[in-house]
Amino acid sequence: MSDPKKKLNHKSHTVTQGDKRSPNRAMLRAVGFTDGDFDKPIIGIANGQSNITPCNAGLGRLADIAAASIKGTGGMPQMFGTITISDGISMGTEGMKCSLVSRDVIADSIETVCRGQNLDAVICIGGCDKNMPGAMMAMARLNIPGIFVYGGTIKPGHLEGEDLTVVSSFEAVGKFSAGLIDHDQLTDIEKNACPGYGSCGGMFTANTMSSAFEALGMSLPFSSTMANEDKEKETSTQASAEALFPLLENNILPRDIMSRKAFENAIAVVMAVGGSTNAVLHLLAIAHCLDIDLTIEDFETIRKKTPHFCDLKPSGKYVAVDLHRVGGIPQVMKSLLNAGLIHGDCMTVTGRTIAENLENVPDQPDLNQDVILPLDRPKSPEGHLVILKGNLSPEGCVAKVSGVAVKSLEGPARIFESEEECLDAIMEDKIQAGDVIVIRYEGPKGGPGMREMLAPTSAIVGKGLGDKVGLITDGRFSGGTFGLVIGHVAPEAQVGGAIALIHEGDTISIDIEKRVLEVKLSDEELARRKDQWKAPAIKYQRGVLAKYAKLVSSASKGAVTD
Repeated sequence: MSDPKKKLNHKSHTVTQGDKRSPNRAMLRAVGFTDGDFDKPIIGIANGQSNITPCNAGLGRLADIAAASIKGTGGMPQMFGTITISDGISMGTEGMKCSLVSRDVIADSIETVCRGQNLDAVICIGGCDKNMPGAMMAMARLNIPGIFVYGGTIKPGHLEGEDLTVVSSFEAVGKFSAGLIDHDQLTDIEKNACPGYGSCGGMFTANTMSSAFEALGMSLPFSSTMANEDKEKETSTQASAEALFPLLENNILPRDIMSRKAFENAIAVVMAVGGSTNAVLHLLAIAHCLDIDLTIEDFETIRKKTPHFCDLKPSGKYVAVDLHRVGGIPQVMKSLLNAGLIHGDCMTVTGRTIAENLENVPDQPDLNQDVILPLDRPKSPEGHLVILKGNLSPEGCVAKVSGVAVKSLEGPARIFESEEECLDAIMEDKIQAGDVIVIRYEGPKGGPGMREMLAPTSAIVGKGLGDKVGLITDGRFSGGTFGLVIGHVAPEAQVGGAIALIHEGDTISIDIEKRVLEVKLSDEELARRKDQWKAPAIKYQRGVLAKYAKLVSSASKGAVTD
């Protein structure tokens, strides 16, 4: 614990202004400050508590623990709220358009409060998919001492001897439609998939981003795979709040921690654990906030040299609590460090380097488990997030190939102008083996909001077509998605990208090995179609979605709005 008597390196203007007493002290007295508190650092607690989603429903108690720890260690906590959208609940609806938008709203809200209140440091507590990158973007912009606390993962549901996750429910809908399970079985899966508080349990987007943030050095070691409902999450939260004080004393800032090399570490960890495609979008956005020149091509460079060696859902066997039980992200990172695949000299919020944090972690994972595999026996010798280019996506797109047996497919385009239209066709058995589904006008501007496509991809798997059809979109995929699916196609349809120019029945070729996505049309034909194409009106003309559509960049640049 930091020495509370030691003068901390803080510069709050809320309490004092030079040698003059600030009249704002009267306001602070009203919220609990006393005479001895005005010389203490004021530390913000960005609290993502809500009962909108189980991911965030357990955050309030963690925020209270952080506040008590800050006060006991010699600081003055000031708690404020931020929003969440539940991807799992909004999935497949118009509401999902607000999911990615919320990332930037969250970042803006945390930045606004911390700047407006001149806070000396901030601890961000988040759980759902967009709380996490939103908080990190805010800390990157602010560059005041900060630390991220992951609210923790949900424990797996259980039914008939099998672990369940929220994705099990989506896949069950497809199985029910295909006649593979009956209504009672569907209901049993629904009732047992999510047994309590915490973020979705597989290596979906929330657990992917928590793992990436630990690898970035912005969260305490081991904290990214803890269950929300376990006591150790409370202990880790207290330790996280205490860790802010040495950061203040030594003026260690987010830009000192989140270096270019730290991002390379995070990408390597995402590849090793089989993480979500959304990591590409979010890490690009965070790097943008730091003025770090990270590009979509960097993911491909790191992928080629990083094995995928953790057997985790959605394409594998285990969930995040299983990974935690066998050593968590530190054990994954120790394997990568020993192989020279990450940088050990990067600073972290512990005040120590990655290599120093990993000193006492075993060199090899325990041989009596098969969650973390030895590097010489990985699930795949290369990473699973492949960046493809070609005449359909000259800026690049992202394919998640873990668990995919078929690495190439050439077939007729089946065109859908929205996710709902596509899902109806899948459920009505209008999609056949060999088809390449195209869902367009779901990009950052065209959606607007770049919806995730868990409903159609899960329905495809449930129908038994997971390795028999392809799907491409300028939208996104849930971290729970797997199969021959390609997202983030850029440029998107709304701005006249080639995905807008495809006709029903055009031949599309997906080649993972060659990293190519193309339509079998000449440049001249594509140019002719482009001349005849006219951009449709943005679907929203007022409010947050309209503002987002005006500001947002390409997915290939992280879909940032500043």
